[in-house]
Amino acid sequence: MTIDMSQFFQVFFDEAEELLAEKEKLLLGVDVSSPDPEDLNAIFRAAHSIKGGASTFGLTDMTEVTHILENLLDKIRKGEMALTADHVDAFLAAKDVLKMQLDGHRHGTAVDLDAVGDVRMLLQSFVQGEIAAKAAPVANLAPVNNVAETSETYHCAFRVNFTDVNDDDLKLLTSELGLLGHAQSEKNADGKSSIYLKTNGSQDDILAVCSFITDADKLTITEEAIVAAAQPSEDDLGYGFFEPLDAMFPPETAAPEVAAKPVEAAPPPTPAAKVSVKKEAEKSASSQESSTIRVGIEKVDQIINLIGELVITQAMLTQRTQDLDPVSNERLLSSVAHLTRNTRDLQEAVMSIRMMPMDYVFSRFPRMVRDLATKLGKKVEFVTYGASTELDKGLIERIVDPLTHLVRNSIDHGIEMPATRVENGKSESGKLSLSAVHQGGNIVIEVCDDGGGLHREKILAKAKQNGLAVSDSMSDSDVWQLIFAPGFSTAEVVTDVSGRGVGMDVVKRNITQMGGVVDIKSARGFGTTITISLPLTLAILDGMSVKVGDEIYILPLGFVVESLQPQREDIKEINGKGRVIKIRQEYLPLIPLYESFNIVPRHVDPSNGITVIVEVDGKKAALFVDDLVGQQQVVVKNIESNYRKIPGISGATILGDGGVSLILDVAALLRAVR
Repeated sequence: MTIDMSQFFQVFFDEAEELLAEKEKLLLGVDVSSPDPEDLNAIFRAAHSIKGGASTFGLTDMTEVTHILENLLDKIRKGEMALTADHVDAFLAAKDVLKMQLDGHRHGTAVDLDAVGDVRMLLQSFVQGEIAAKAAPVANLAPVNNVAETSETYHCAFRVNFTDVNDDDLKLLTSELGLLGHAQSEKNADGKSSIYLKTNGSQDDILAVCSFITDADKLTITEEAIVAAAQPSEDDLGYGFFEPLDAMFPPETAAPEVAAKPVEAAPPPTPAAKVSVKKEAEKSASSQESSTIRVGIEKVDQIINLIGELVITQAMLTQRTQDLDPVSNERLLSSVAHLTRNTRDLQEAVMSIRMMPMDYVFSRFPRMVRDLATKLGKKVEFVTYGASTELDKGLIERIVDPLTHLVRNSIDHGIEMPATRVENGKSESGKLSLSAVHQGGNIVIEVCDDGGGLHREKILAKAKQNGLAVSDSMSDSDVWQLIFAPGFSTAEVVTDVSGRGVGMDVVKRNITQMGGVVDIKSARGFGTTITISLPLTLAILDGMSVKVGDEIYILPLGFVVESLQPQREDIKEINGKGRVIKIRQEYLPLIPLYESFNIVPRHVDPSNGITVIVEVDGKKAALFVDDLVGQQQVVVKNIESNYRKIPGISGATILGDGGVSLILDVAALLRAVR
C-alpha cells in the first residue's frame, strides 16, 4: 500500500511556520539583561522541534542550521553563556533563513545559499567564541590531556530505562539527550536498553526530549550517582583548536556508542532511591496531545456554501408556512420553527470555524517595527490591543498588506527622530499601537501613533501640484483623504522605505474591495489615528428587509440603529444640501432611496413612510423607505463578479420566494451625501 506523504509534509510545514512565528515573538519580547528562563526554554524547544521534524523528513539543510542554533540556545538556557543583543539579532537572522528554507521546500521558491552560509558561520562563531574564551592563550598551548574533567560541571545523573526501543531510536535518543549533558547508551542484563545521563537538567527536561521520539509510558527515569566520564579523546576535544566533531555535525553523523564501562569516581557516592515518574509521564503526554485538527480551507468553504443553501431553503419553508392555519398545522409550524433555530445555531458554529484571531496579523509587526525603527534611527514602542478579536479568514489574510503599509507609514512619516521629539517636549521613544475591536457587525482596526501628525498645508500644496481639484476651504477629513490618491506622496526623497506614493493607494483600494471604509484623524504635533472598519464576514449576515416601490432591499443589521415614522414638522429643507430630519435634537441627512435608485415609490412624503437610522464609522443618516418587511438571515452573493460594480450595492441574495434582492452598501450611500 502506498502512503501519500504529502499530507504529513503539509502538517510539518504548518507546525514549523507556527513555531518560527512563536520563536520570533519570544525573541522580540525577551529581556536581554534578565531573560525569563521559561522564554529561553520555549525558544529552545521551538528550535528542537523544527530540527526533529526536518530530520524526520530528510530536510538536511534545515537540520544543519537548527543543530547549531540548538547548541547555542542550550548553552544560553543553561547559564553557560550570557544572552546578548547580538545573540538575539543572530537568532532572528536564523529564523529568517529557516523561513526561507521552509518556503523553498514548501513552495519551491529560491533559497539564498550565501545567506544560509552566513547565518551558520555567525552562529558557529558565537559557539567557538565561547570556547576560545575558556581556552588558554594560543601562545602557551597546553597539552590536550590537561583539560579539566567535564563531569565536574554536572550535579546529577539519571538512568533512562526503555521497555521497547529499537537501535535507531536509541541512537537518536542518545544524541538528543546529549544536548542536556553527557549521555551514554547501554544494554542491561535483561537485554533492554538504557541511557546513562549526567546533566544539570531535571526529569521534566528528559521527558520533554524523549517525548519527541518515544511514548512517555515506555520509559522510566531513575536517579543515580554521578560517575566519572571516560578520558576524552582528541576527537572529543577538537585537538584543542576546533569545536568537538559531534557538535560540528548533525546527530546523524554522531560517533558510535562507547562500550567501555564507566569507572566510579571517588569518593563513593550515596545511591539514591528510585523515583517513579509514571504520573509525570502521563501528565506530560496528555499535555502534548493536540486539541486541534487541521482541515483544508477548501473543505471549510464547501461546508459554508452548503450552509448558505440550507439558510435559503429554510427561508423558503418559513415563507410558505406563514399562510397556514396555526391550529390545524401546529406540529408542522413547530417543526419549521425548530428547524429555523437549528439552522441558525449550525450557521453560527460553522461560520466561527473560519474566524481567526487578529493576533495572526498583529504578530507579524513587532519584528518589522524593530527592524524599520533601527534602520531609520528611531525609537519606537510597539503595543497591540484586542489581539484575540476574531475576523473571517478570507479577510484576515487580505488585511495584512494594508496594515503593513500603514505601520511603515507611521514609523517613516509619523514618528519623529528622538532628538526632535525631545525638543518638542516628548519622550525619546515614540508609541505606535495596533488595536482591534468588534462594533456591531463590523471589526474596527486602528493604527495610532503619537508622532507629528499630518501637515495640512503641505498636503494641499502637493495636491495642487499633482493637479487635484482641491480648495483651501476643504475640511480636515477631506484633506486627509487626499493621501490615498494614486501617486500621492509628500516625501522629498524617494527611499527604499517610502516616497513613491503607492502604499496608501493600495490601502484604500484593498479596504474598499473588502467592503470596508478607512478614516483618518490627525492633530498637528500630537499624532495620527487611521481607522479601518470591515464587515466580520461576507458569507451570511443578518439583514433588515425594506421595501421601496415594488423592490425589496436588504440593510445589513449591523448598520441599523432604529426605525421610526417621522413627524412632518421634524423634516427641514436646507438650500443646496437637501432635506434633514430632526431626531432627538440631532439633525441627520435624509436619503430617499427611491431617488438613489430611480424607483417610483409609494410615498414621496417622509411622514407617510418609514425612516431607518443607520450609522457608519460614527456618522449617521436617515434612509427613507416605504415599508419595513422584516428581519432575516441572508446569504451574500457576489454581484460584481457576476455582473458589474453597482454604486450603493454591495451584493445580492435569494429570498424565500425565490426572488433576488439587492444588499445595500450603507457606507457608500452615506459617503454620497457628505
